[in-house]
Amino acid sequence: MSIINTVSTPRADLPSLDLMFPQELISPEVSAQLPSDLQIRPLASTDYKRGHLDVLSGLSVVNDLGEVAWVNQFHAMRATPCAYFSIVILDKASDKIIGVGTVFIERKFLRGLGSVGHVEDIAVDKNYQGKKLGLRLIQALTHISESSGCYKSILNCNDANIPFYEKCGYVKKENEMAKYAPERVNNAPKL
Repeated sequence: MSIINTVSTPRADLPSLDLMFPQELISPEVSAQLPSDLQIRPLASTDYKRGHLDVLSGLSVVNDLGEVAWVNQFHAMRATPCAYFSIVILDKASDKIIGVGTVFIERKFLRGLGSVGHVEDIAVDKNYQGKKLGLRLIQALTHISESSGCYKSILNCNDANIPFYEKCGYVKKENEMAKYAPERVNNAPKL
């Protein structure tokens, strides 16, 4: 399966959601492995209110710039075709997000104009950890990456998380380097 179009097409059971990409791109096998009270789906434009940033804050520093800024970022990401695929796991009873993750597709000039899937921002609410939800997020994102024709999927993690990602089928390869820009007074994104 090749990902050609990321325009949202609502499903009958998701009538009011404005999704980042079509639900059909999420592996049915991964969806079937979740408990019936949980749902894995693309990020929706209304997920700010469902605690998207709350779950991400368990991973790193989150500067909440408000719902309007969040929605604008959602639409900016969605407007880049076949690039950003953010997913969530939702607790149906509470209508709260309990897991998040993203894969973005980088187009390259090497490897025959290949693409690489970068898996990012994997986080599961601390109250739901230990239930294989992180594994399901990785499986779903890797499926999207591979379905997009990526020749590899990569991610960065701290040393403590290496065993988890090895269980997900990833192998340690090379090293990561980073240079952080000086902090800006205004937290608004600069484009």
